[in-house]
Amino acid sequence: MSDHILVERHGAVQVIRMNRPDKKNALTRAMYRRMSQALAEGDADPAIRVHVFLGVSGAFSAGNDLNDFMAVATGGEGGLEAWNFILTLARAQKPVVSGVDGIAVGIGMTLNLHCDLTFATPRTLFRTPFVDLGLVPEAGSSLILPTTLGRQQAFALLALGEGFSAERAKEAGLIYAVVEEEKLEPAVMEAAGQIAAKPPEALRISRDLMLGNREQLLARMHEETDLFQERLKSDEARAAFVAFMSRKKA
Repeated sequence: MSDHILVERHGAVQVIRMNRPDKKNALTRAMYRRMSQALAEGDADPAIRVHVFLGVSGAFSAGNDLNDFMAVATGGEGGLEAWNFILTLARAQKPVVSGVDGIAVGIGMTLNLHCDLTFATPRTLFRTPFVDLGLVPEAGSSLILPTTLGRQQAFALLALGEGFSAERAKEAGLIYAVVEEEKLEPAVMEAAGQIAAKPPEALRISRDLMLGNREQLLARMHEETDLFQERLKSDEARAAFVAFMSRKKA
């Protein structure tokens, strides 16, 4: 399981790579746990100045592993690994850069809302099908997206479940740049290296000023999480998970 999240250090840059290509990087509880650990360790290490998130070719992440959702929907325990991860990410003390190629669904999309720079390839599609699964938005997306996009574009993404292409996401201010597949990781690592070379204290202060008071965001994340946990046990969610699993097996 540990090889589903690869953590490498390149000078002052820590790379956290989701590496479960056979499942399109669907995230399990163990994967969330390892990513949280890597973020915490990187934040605590003065030698690390930037975090980088990457996926595999064609798949940044298909979102949460639906088997874990199904377990909760049918009376099992869900754990707090996903919640702990997004909380750790939202509280990250060092800049976060992401490189997205292909599928970016659910947490595979909302993760990037907490990044300081996101690069994506032309074939990337950002989707948040929470409502389609009988769920609600998470990771603070119900606060961040209306603020960034305006209410109607946010509704299209979060409630209608409409996909946003990389170009549309860039035009909307959700991501920094669109680059070709073969240039994605070099562009991400070059930007991370430039950030890592900045005076760290000036960078920290500047980033904190741009982020502003995070208490409102954290309060919304708590609210979303409580509702999300309730919805996981709802009849609507259970029916949506069963229908999804049936389509996969067909």
